[in-house]
Amino acid sequence: MMDYTYLDIAKMIDHSLLNPSLTEADLEAGIQLALDYDVASVCIFPYYMARCAERLRGSTVKASTTIGFPHGGHTTAIKQIEAQRALVDGCQELDMVVNISKVLSGDWDYVAADIRAVIKVAHTARQKVKVIFENCYLQDSHKIRLCQICSELKADWVKTSTGYGTGGATPDDLKLMVDNTPDHVQVKAAGGIRDLDNLLEVRQLGVTRVGASRTQEMLDECRRRLEPSSAGNS
Repeated sequence: MMDYTYLDIAKMIDHSLLNPSLTEADLEAGIQLALDYDVASVCIFPYYMARCAERLRGSTVKASTTIGFPHGGHTTAIKQIEAQRALVDGCQELDMVVNISKVLSGDWDYVAADIRAVIKVAHTARQKVKVIFENCYLQDSHKIRLCQICSELKADWVKTSTGYGTGGATPDDLKLMVDNTPDHVQVKAAGGIRDLDNLLEVRQLGVTRVGASRTQEMLDECRRRLEPSSAGNS
């Protein structure tokens, strides 16, 4: 007996449309796929956010985009402006990258102020923020401190990776992040979640969202597995 429904799984997926080689035709097709499969959100280039939000209006699929992507080295002021622009364009969830250089330098006051600035913009507009660590470059001590900062600042999610670093989500990192965040901070896995079994494994660890580009394959497999007993859940 499966311990999940189709929507339990579909609403874990942020369908990623961030590969720099994607054309506008690819983006339109990706948005349609997200609607067809009723995923949690579409995470798309900032320049296409207004169009994406328009396409998603009236659906249960959220519009999301990136801030300070992919290296986090933008000034805080620029990250704030990016966030404000995204919200004007209809964004509901912001995926922001921490300043990785400042994390590795141990400048925690700067790191906290940078994260706080974007959270304030989003929460004032009653929208949500996922804070991306890029764990492949960090030590466990960095990850734990970031979890503590994000918990204090009431981030909505902490997220492993951009998907464009040297590595993605690992079980050890996900366990560490779940163990070091309170219930009000969720955990998102990104990078390396390529099939349904991967998704189910991270779900068992307490992950509530995953970034994925192989959405169709994963959800087709989910429907196949559920078909004998769960026709009404699709």
